[in-house]
Amino acid sequence: MSMFVNLGIALYGVLAKPSLIKKIIALTILSDTANTFAIIIGYKRWPTPETPVKPPVLTTPNPSVKDVANFITTAVDPLPQALVLTAIVIGLAVTLFLVFLTLQAYRLYGTTDVRKIARLKG
Repeated sequence: MSMFVNLGIALYGVLAKPSLIKKIIALTILSDTANTFAIIIGYKRWPTPETPVKPPVLTTPNPSVKDVANFITTAVDPLPQALVLTAIVIGLAVTLFLVFLTLQAYRLYGTTDVRKIARLKG
């Protein structure tokens, strides 16, 4: 439920707010919401809540079929985590670039309001 609220806030900030700073903040919220969604997709529940939590680690060099089956049922797919880590790094670079562009727009035009910048010529 909170992801949908965050998604709504982010889309409202990107589409409705005229300030570039608020748009950057909204894009950051949107990026974090997408990353959280990817993590939730990769989440795997334990078999039952009463089962004691054991990390999915193979402790023997030659595991039995039962150990491998137990590992498969408890291990988490690492692909979403790797994608989220990559998305965080790329998102940080994009955010810094947008902050730099906003700073340059403020230096040139004296405002971060996109409506005022659009009305200016030159």
